[in-house]
Amino acid sequence: MWAVSTLTMLVLAGILPDFRLQSADGDSATDIAVTAAFGAGAFGLLSALVWPLLVRLLLLVPALVLGLLVFFLNGALLLLALRLNPTEQGDAAPETAVVVAAVMSAVASATGAALAVRDDDAYRRRLYRLADRRRRASPAGPAGHGTVFMQLDGVGHDVLLDAVGRGLMPTVARWLGAEAAPGRRPSHRLTPWRTDWSSQTGASQLGILHGHNHDVPAFRWYEKDRGEVMVCNRPTSAADLQRRAVEATGDGGLLTFDGASRGNLFSGGADEQALVLSIATRRRSRENRSRAGYFAYFSDPANAVRTAMSFVAEVGREIGQSTRARVHKVRPRVGRGGLYPLVRAFATVVERDVVVAAVTGDMLAGRTAVYADLVAYDEVAHHSGPRSRDAAKVLERLDRCLALIENVAEHAPRPYRIVVLSDHGQSPGETFRTRYGLTLGDLVRAGCGLPVPRKARRTHSGAEARAAVRAALRRPVEEGREEYRPADHPSEPIVLASGNLGLVSFPDVGHRMSKEEIDARHPALLTTLANHPGVGFLLVRSEEHGGVVLGPFGAEIPLDELDDNPGPLADFGPGAADVVRRTHSFPHTADIMVNSWYDPAEGEVLAFEEQIGSHGGLGGAQAKPFLLSPLALSAPVEAGAELAGAEHVHRVLRRWLRETHGPQVPLSDPQDRRAA
Repeated sequence: MWAVSTLTMLVLAGILPDFRLQSADGDSATDIAVTAAFGAGAFGLLSALVWPLLVRLLLLVPALVLGLLVFFLNGALLLLALRLNPTEQGDAAPETAVVVAAVMSAVASATGAALAVRDDDAYRRRLYRLADRRRRASPAGPAGHGTVFMQLDGVGHDVLLDAVGRGLMPTVARWLGAEAAPGRRPSHRLTPWRTDWSSQTGASQLGILHGHNHDVPAFRWYEKDRGEVMVCNRPTSAADLQRRAVEATGDGGLLTFDGASRGNLFSGGADEQALVLSIATRRRSRENRSRAGYFAYFSDPANAVRTAMSFVAEVGREIGQSTRARVHKVRPRVGRGGLYPLVRAFATVVERDVVVAAVTGDMLAGRTAVYADLVAYDEVAHHSGPRSRDAAKVLERLDRCLALIENVAEHAPRPYRIVVLSDHGQSPGETFRTRYGLTLGDLVRAGCGLPVPRKARRTHSGAEARAAVRAALRRPVEEGREEYRPADHPSEPIVLASGNLGLVSFPDVGHRMSKEEIDARHPALLTTLANHPGVGFLLVRSEEHGGVVLGPFGAEIPLDELDDNPGPLADFGPGAADVVRRTHSFPHTADIMVNSWYDPAEGEVLAFEEQIGSHGGLGGAQAKPFLLSPLALSAPVEAGAELAGAEHVHRVLRRWLRETHGPQVPLSDPQDRRAA
């Protein structure tokens, strides 16, 4: 390694004009070689000794800034290494030092990997350096199988099968014994499952990890009793949701028995946590540093440089792909400017590398249960489409991550079973605003008789809503006059979007409003929404029926009659009535729940957010994720039965842990514990 680094430094000194290894008067070849060897050795030692201390400081730096700092700090270490040379012959311009340090780190990383190819002990030592430094080995040593749960965020069941059939995921194909891997006996089974109405990571992962996602109606919703908007990926909201789930179940979660949680929204009760959102608001301590995974990974400067270079490359790749989409006028399409290239690069490079490294460290440390979330596909599919070429490339890289984890299992101190699952899928389709020229919020305001932007007012939908308001109020409005706004109802509705699920709440009313109350206050609102072609159905509370589903042409179906007469839910498939009834029972369900139109022939929905691949409501692939489990574990459900709901998935995963480790793993819910 030292020899290769020395040679690299000599080559760079010959190429770069602002980098020299000799004095101004010139030196012999021997002196230059000695200077290079000293500089390379000093740089290597500084990287090993000083870099980990710098990375601890980087834990205080926003993650998106991390990539640039890696290059500059590495360059600073090189300048320091040259200054330490007793002959003081080496020198470099600061900007050149950054380039030299990056190249040397990259070459060193490649050399180390090449030297370790045929040396299992060296490979194992390198993987151990990726492990969480705070982990202490169990004195008795691990017994039995460990389990790794890898969540591929947003990858639907059908998308996975398509990727396997196209040869994009050879590791998964080999596990399934698919045609893409001829001659292989399957080692895993693939099972689809059905999400709750709120088909998004917050509801699904809370149910999977903690066995309780009651009262999570969407990705974001308004809680009237607290006057607060809850957002699943906001640290304070995630911490509150986890606390509620633990209080409801009386149990810490799936990972309470020697578990590790990596890159998740929630901890699952794990002892070891890294990049876990629900603990991000706690006071920093040795036990709960949610960003400790960064230190474990970036303490190796070769990792830092490699990931930083991949980060920059991914930013360039996204800019190129979005430019190509604009030039070729690809439809549907959403804006991908601003900070999005950086957000995508973080999700597809930094988060992936850190999480996979943490998982490999957990396996080599012999942890019993590990649950990790890889968000790369979900982020790209939102903006490029779930079956786009961009998303397909991400699936290829995720398959390589699974192959690496499988490889690491061969070096772990205990055998591991690898379970792969997703929390939801994604449904394609253009946005509501693209198709109709106004947002759901604009439509709600128009239906309430409130002012809307001039552009939205001129759309067909906006004009129809304003006409409906005038007719319902029997109040003619002169041309050029501002829309009627009832003086006794000054409070404006809060309209929130979660994919193709919309939520409308009236904050000045302390309880969940009934259909009768809404009609009395805004006579045209429910009719306007229910009859809009971009809306599939509404859920509202009814004083007469308890709860009703509203659809076009005056359809009004009580919830207890949906099994016999699904009405507007017919296109949404089996199980739709069950999840709608369940959501109706939540204390914080919005006054009006709005699910977008759905085309069952094309599988398309209309997102109320600016996404061409969306999830969060009912309709299409978003509600059909997958569970890929080893055949050595019991079948998730009996033949012909359906795996429905995230809480059901939690019970299956908990059962698998108990099959391996017996009563050491707690039962999944109070009822099961009482029965035991």
